[in-house]
Amino acid sequence: MLERLSLRIRIFLFFALLAVAGLAALVIGLTLGYRRLGTPDTLNAFIQGGLVAGFVLLGVVAWVWFLFDTHVAKAIERLAGTIRSRSHADVGGELDRDTARYLGDLAPAVGAALASLSETRNALAESVARETTRLAREKARLEALLSDVPVGVLLCSGAHQLVFYNGLAQDLLGTQGGVPGLDRRLFDYLREGPIRHAHQRLIETSDPDAASDLLCATAGPAPRLLAARMRLLLAPGQETPGYVLTLRDVTADLAAHTRREQLLAEVFDRVRRPAANLQTVMGVLAEDQGADPGGALDRAMRDEVALLTRAITELGARYDEGRTDWWPLAMTRASDLADSARARFEAAGLGAEGAAAELLLRCNGFEIIALLFDLAARIAARTGVRAFRLDILEDGPGAMIVLGWSGAPLSVGLLDGWLTEPLEVGVADVTGRSVLYTHATECWPEHDAAAGTARLVLPIRQARRAGRRPKPIARAVVYDFDLLSRARAEKVADTPLDQLTYVVFDTETTGLMPAQGDEIVQIAAVRLVNGRRVEGEVFDTLVNPGRPIPPGSTEVHGITDAMVAEADPVSAVLPRFHRFAEGAVLVAHNAPFDMEFLRRREAELGLAFDNPILDTVLLSAVVWGQSETHSLDALTHRLGITIPEEARHTAIGDTVATADAFLKLVPMLQARGFRTYGEVLAEVRRHGRLLKDANQRKAG
Repeated sequence: MLERLSLRIRIFLFFALLAVAGLAALVIGLTLGYRRLGTPDTLNAFIQGGLVAGFVLLGVVAWVWFLFDTHVAKAIERLAGTIRSRSHADVGGELDRDTARYLGDLAPAVGAALASLSETRNALAESVARETTRLAREKARLEALLSDVPVGVLLCSGAHQLVFYNGLAQDLLGTQGGVPGLDRRLFDYLREGPIRHAHQRLIETSDPDAASDLLCATAGPAPRLLAARMRLLLAPGQETPGYVLTLRDVTADLAAHTRREQLLAEVFDRVRRPAANLQTVMGVLAEDQGADPGGALDRAMRDEVALLTRAITELGARYDEGRTDWWPLAMTRASDLADSARARFEAAGLGAEGAAAELLLRCNGFEIIALLFDLAARIAARTGVRAFRLDILEDGPGAMIVLGWSGAPLSVGLLDGWLTEPLEVGVADVTGRSVLYTHATECWPEHDAAAGTARLVLPIRQARRAGRRPKPIARAVVYDFDLLSRARAEKVADTPLDQLTYVVFDTETTGLMPAQGDEIVQIAAVRLVNGRRVEGEVFDTLVNPGRPIPPGSTEVHGITDAMVAEADPVSAVLPRFHRFAEGAVLVAHNAPFDMEFLRRREAELGLAFDNPILDTVLLSAVVWGQSETHSLDALTHRLGITIPEEARHTAIGDTVATADAFLKLVPMLQARGFRTYGEVLAEVRRHGRLLKDANQRKAG
């Protein structure tokens, strides 16, 4: 209960209790004294003395309470209020120390703490302001980049709500359904079928780096055809992943290509027939009595006709093979295609058992499924069949999709009629025939009278066996917008350490004697820009040394002759490394050793490894002195860097460890006053007896 009272009230109650206790003690003392004396005549004297003493006691207690309340209780309350105002209300100004002058060192201590808090808060505010400004600049640059990307870019949530769109996407979507808006359904602007199918297929692949190419159309009465690519966006705690959708208008391209293809098809059709007829006529003429059978003229005419026929046949075949090349059809897993088709069938009350080979098919999965479903629905409506069998089989360089059922077969004429009908894909111009034309294939009926079954056969021209999914390739966007505003020093020596670009590298070799023929067997490097390691810029390759690798060297780095048998020779690798390191400061641990292997090939390859060089051995000596051990293991241990056991004595493992160590050494060098490359180089050369400076080349 007392905790709810203010400090001043609690102090007042304390002094009141002290006064009551003092008065009680005074009364008890006077009463005991009077009884011990036993003289009635002294009663008045005891009473008067007690009253005077009581008033004096009350006065002293009240006076002390007043002083304590004024100079301690009130001061503490004011000090607490000041602390709260400085801490929570961001009130500035100096602390009034006169208020708390009777509280000893408390006021100065509180003043120092508040000053430190204010400095920290100001520094934090400045840092936040700088970062906010930097992020705002980067946001503006990214917006400018995305606005100029020559394709429409959409970001959508897992519920297909718009999260982001750029200017070109606004132009593409704005022609239908009004101007697009954030948190609006994507399907207000685009037909949902292909997009839902691609989204579901990507989710089922469980591959975060998978992408799906598709053809979709805008909503509305005059749809535009869009070539799209979808990639999932995975976020923690997200039940259904969102996606990025890039869009390109191919309406005009598709129309122009269709007209061109129709013209070429007509040309081949109109030429094939006269050529065949001409060959027939030549055969008839050869039998004519008036002709010159076997003569020179007859042979010449036959040869020319045969040549013309072969040319037309060959060109026609090449034309048929290349009909799918113009359009980037995606590789679709046969199992994914079959599962999606079965789901579409089952949703309409149709069964579709079957098997799918482990194949990747080059096709537009959505259109193929729509075609199969359309044909199955028409067969069911005509024959009453509800159970189908859907198989995807390997067929030479391609595949064959077989839709079978028990019952009467289809006639070719009926099938041709169905193929001219539009499919339910949201685009009026898409028919079964157009889907077949896009895939450069045909579809025909077959019948097994003995088994009482019928089937439709749909070949896919391009397919390959599906192996294990390859390791995802990193596709991170690499950027550092601070490079736009960074001033370039004319001389490397005058450039601050944190403004240089570095290439940290390491080599593994057949031995330690380059002059006696030892060669590189592995070289690795990473780039450091603006004080950070650029994850996507890595050079790592094995090298064929052109000589056996000694067992002793293999025990160190684990590289065998078999591992480098198919690798490029050093004459092919060093030019690539030279381009990778161009314009950067080279950093290595024990750089003279690695540089000797590079420089001994300069004349042969016409290269010059004349980059500025820093050696982490010498930098470690600058920081800790020459008396310390400066091996890579010792250096990384001092800096708290762990090299995985499996990565030690591999070129890339040691390179990454050296790069991390160098990034920690730079601020330590700057703290000692070495801020530019030239200042560090001058200090490094003082440690020349520890290790020679790799920047000093041999004469001649």
